[in-house]
Amino acid sequence: MTNKKEDPMEESQSVYSVSIAAELKRAVPDLCLGVICADVVVEKKNRVVWDILQRLGREAAAKYKLDMLSVNPRLQAARDAYRKLGKDPSRYRVSSEALLRRVLQGKGLYQVNNVVDINNIISMETLLSVGVYDRDKLKGPVVFGVGRPGESYRGIGKETLNIAELPVFVDEVGPFGSPTSDSERAMITFNTRKVLMVIISFSGNLGGKLPEDLEKGKALLRNYAGGTNITASSVV
Repeated sequence: MTNKKEDPMEESQSVYSVSIAAELKRAVPDLCLGVICADVVVEKKNRVVWDILQRLGREAAAKYKLDMLSVNPRLQAARDAYRKLGKDPSRYRVSSEALLRRVLQGKGLYQVNNVVDINNIISMETLLSVGVYDRDKLKGPVVFGVGRPGESYRGIGKETLNIAELPVFVDEVGPFGSPTSDSERAMITFNTRKVLMVIISFSGNLGGKLPEDLEKGKALLRNYAGGTNITASSVV
């Protein structure tokens, strides 16, 4: 009998507690989340990651037209979810659509850091909104719910965002992220060591493809962000 050496990159740990509020699930019954936790090393730029992201941008520009986006099934599911909650999806676009529109309008892609760029790779590949957060800046379990009247926060690189009626991630401190724009509170910085990444699908498990997307996310974090203690799970 041989002893299998355990890969330290796959060391077991509990996935950060993330759930979907009943109110949001009733409005969008197909909603599910893919959750990844990892310890990472954040660096300003990873050449391989940036090359992948630029390639995906070129492929998207060749594949899509602006007038196709409103009928794309994954983007349409997100738009429909916003309408059900009372939010105008043309004014408050989900980040995956906003990113793709930026490419199709010839505005180019943002280069932020290796972890955020990985986040955008997953979004470009799946056309799903993906959020990545500094876990050390979060307190207690996270619930994906609906923004309350009068709620707002300062978005990353944006003015104050009205999050009333938006799907929002909330911890014990308050709202910190949404599929439209995340807050500055839990943003990734060069001091970030632990991340929570969430893939948001308003159209269900995508025919069983969400686990594949999670595996791709884990591999990207492992290979290009020094990812260790990586775990993943689905939340329905």
